[in-house]
Amino acid sequence: MDMGLKGRNALVTGGAVGIGKAISIDLAKEGVNVVITSRSEGKLKETLEIMGGTEAGHNGIVCDISEEGAPHNLANEIHKNFGNLDIVVNNAGSTQNITDPYCSINDWRKVFRLNLEVPIEINNLFIPHMKKQDWGRIVNITAGAALENSGPVTYCASKAALLAYTRAMGRILAIETSNVVMTSVLPGVILTEGGHWDKVLQERPEHAERYLEERCPLGRFGKPSEISPMVVLLCSNNATFSQGSIVLVDAGQGKHNMYFNYLA
Repeated sequence: MDMGLKGRNALVTGGAVGIGKAISIDLAKEGVNVVITSRSEGKLKETLEIMGGTEAGHNGIVCDISEEGAPHNLANEIHKNFGNLDIVVNNAGSTQNITDPYCSINDWRKVFRLNLEVPIEINNLFIPHMKKQDWGRIVNITAGAALENSGPVTYCASKAALLAYTRAMGRILAIETSNVVMTSVLPGVILTEGGHWDKVLQERPEHAERYLEERCPLGRFGKPSEISPMVVLLCSNNATFSQGSIVLVDAGQGKHNMYFNYLA
């Protein structure tokens, strides 16, 4: 299948590890010039090397995207050194290690800052150019936690908000310009190096085994490389009828059926 992506410019936040790394690599394979962000300079360099480095048209920016002003600084750096963007993948997100359901409002803001505010800020910075050229793709990476209790309350709520934003904003973009497409991918439980389940396997393997048995029909964790192809598809010319679509990729893990209502 021809994705029609060669020569496009893309941003993948949190693009040096886990799902973001797989997305960055797969986009690079399609001929996309990819800018990735990461808080780790070492991980960023490793991923860029796999992608072919700056010689192949890729670039990396070390930053904490959740800091105030970081999205604007990132946009300025991209415009100065890389050009305009055709594709944005808002992948960066986490629980921020905040698990207390009765945490302070400041802790709530930290989680919502990373998982909701930052994607909105980034999108608002790059959508005007996409509308001007009448082509753009935005994929917001949410989580199965957006649809059911699966993780800390703050995390579930912030991912649900990102899902609602995607659906509503996708419709707005469809009305304003037919070829700027915003979608969302909801990964199931994915095993990533240094991630949550990697730590659980090392520290509480019996918990991981019970979780897989009770919650995962396939009896195994997913791999980042099983999420990235869907993201690449939604970044491509083949996503012309996917405005506001919410795509769950979880091997049947979720016990809800609510997401059917979100498929465009």
